[in-house]
Amino acid sequence: MGLRAGLLGVGMMGRHHARVMREVEGIELVAIADPGGDPHGVAGDLEILPDIEALIGAGIDMAVVAVPTRFHEDAALKLAAAGVHTLVEKPIANTLDAGRRMVDAFAEAGLVGAVGHIERFNPALQELRRRIEADELGAVYQVVTRRQGPFPSRIADVGVAKDLASHDVDLTAWVVQSDYERVFAQTAFKSGREHEDMITITGRTASGVIVNNIVNWLSPMKERLTVVTGERGAFIADTSTGDLTFFANGTIPLEWESVSSFRGVSEGDVTRYAFAKREPLRVEHEAFRDAVLGLESDVVTMQQGLRTLAVIEAALESAANGTAVSLL
Repeated sequence: MGLRAGLLGVGMMGRHHARVMREVEGIELVAIADPGGDPHGVAGDLEILPDIEALIGAGIDMAVVAVPTRFHEDAALKLAAAGVHTLVEKPIANTLDAGRRMVDAFAEAGLVGAVGHIERFNPALQELRRRIEADELGAVYQVVTRRQGPFPSRIADVGVAKDLASHDVDLTAWVVQSDYERVFAQTAFKSGREHEDMITITGRTASGVIVNNIVNWLSPMKERLTVVTGERGAFIADTSTGDLTFFANGTIPLEWESVSSFRGVSEGDVTRYAFAKREPLRVEHEAFRDAVLGLESDVVTMQQGLRTLAVIEAALESAANGTAVSLL
């Protein structure tokens, strides 16, 4: 018998949570609630409970909240009041005020409050973070992310900034271990929906790293790239395949006179790393379990989730006003 776990919401994301929660050692999925029933047939021998109150009534130690963003606060506050450690899907909430109330509730109750920023657990980014920490890149100069693809079939209750750009803001700050300090953003509304479907965020972290996040739902090709450029070269992480490649700055002197007079970098060796590629959602659940057990973990805290939402809100404010926004 492990930790008794409950799941609220078994839609597009919740169905994956249900599968992984049944596979992770040390936790036991004992209850599922979804007012919309079980569209993907993941309940198995569990009864589909009608609401969060019924889920809490099942006697759970920890819960995953995978319902639309606007419902996060209500569920999380009820779980905190009931003494249940909780992981909510990203973004933490649909407003900063709601996110703050969630952060405060879990802090006051002494519970683990976490946010499902799953990209941090992508094998390519985990490997990238380890290598930057080991100083393989030297000083980090710039992070560029590109997250582009067609509009998702699921109807989103938020725009592309909160749904997708929040991934890039979170992973960028985590990879360089420094928060965004200033942002300038531009948005576009091209598909007739009330929310933006394209955003570009440019900014700088407190540590001086230049950042650019390019995100949209308007591209016929799917792209999930993070490029980190630094003193010794550039890492390219493809989070759709989990691959990590390093382009080293060359050290071989160039003989062609007009080129060799340029004192920049030259092309060196290109290395594609081989490493274990575990499913990010499983690694995320293991981190949440470890945090609940009081062990050291990489879990994304609600405080960090709130910071990411603050950056996204600042970017949307910047786009609306045409000015840069400081986050200090």
